[in-house]
Amino acid sequence: MMDNNINNYLVKSELIEWIPLIENGHQYKGIFVKSLRYDAATKRSKTILLKFEPGAAYPYHNHPAGEELFILEGEAIIESLKFNKGDYLYTPPNFKHSVESVTGCVILFIVPQEVEILARL
Repeated sequence: MMDNNINNYLVKSELIEWIPLIENGHQYKGIFVKSLRYDAATKRSKTILLKFEPGAAYPYHNHPAGEELFILEGEAIIESLKFNKGDYLYTPPNFKHSVESVTGCVILFIVPQEVEILARL
């Protein structure tokens, strides 16, 4: 039965602490995460905020089920293209890319399936 209490679905992201991004035991320098939607069935967050400090980078990777992202603050570089505040990107399944930020940024990500790292920085 569906729970119709909206309070059970509300996330107050300003009350969540940024934590270092660690995946499979690897910590990404200068990248921090806030989980907005955790899926108990797959035991992973599918909607997250990532904060990149100036100069931070996430390595070349694959999205088996695609991804959506929205730049909330700052600038990010994806596949040599600069994305600014307000820019949105949908990547189809099996799209490969890296992400970096010279100035720092905050990005909303919707990632239906775990990414596959293809190259370490």
